[in-house]
Amino acid sequence: MDRVKVLSLYRRFLKLSKTWESTSGNKQDTFAERKYIKDETRTLFKKNKEVTGDKEIGLCIQEADTRLEMALHYGTPFPRPMNIPHRGLPMSMSKGKKAQERLRRLSKPVYLHSHDET
Repeated sequence: MDRVKVLSLYRRFLKLSKTWESTSGNKQDTFAERKYIKDETRTLFKKNKEVTGDKEIGLCIQEADTRLEMALHYGTPFPRPMNIPHRGLPMSMSKGKKAQERLRRLSKPVYLHSHDET
């Protein structure tokens, strides 16, 4: 069942990359955004192809669904900026680095699950 969902999402993204129109109407923007959709789709699906476990697969499917719906809704295929505090709590108030890393991990939006921290 999950395999069918994943393959369906992959096809939807590739189809979107062929029909995408930039909101600016500029042909160069449209070409760049189509290329981004296709490249990002291939990169993330290849990166996650070894994922096992129903929970982890479900999270990846949810991420893909969310990114697709956000791209269609906002008219941009690029991930939306997020506000994750670099240091969630002042060092004197926190329990240390582990607590800050936990806060950052929990506050990361689902549509950026597959992106590595920078």
